[in-house]
Amino acid sequence: MLRDDPLFLLAAAASLAVLVILMIGIAGFAKGGDFNRKHANRIMRYRIIAQFIAVALIVGFVFVRQKWGN
Repeated sequence: MLRDDPLFLLAAAASLAVLVILMIGIAGFAKGGDFNRKHANRIMRYRIIAQFIAVALIVGFVFVRQKWGN
């Protein structure tokens, strides 16, 4: 099952991290002000890095599942 696959769990956790970072960025943008001016670009960079890691893990998971099966 997928719940028992550590690579799947890692990819799911990375995807959740992207969602959390995105929500923080959206909340900061909506609030505006000093927080947004200080941290908007840094949060965007963190999201891009986390998104790259999540996509790489998902692609790796798909590759491993196709190559070695269940």
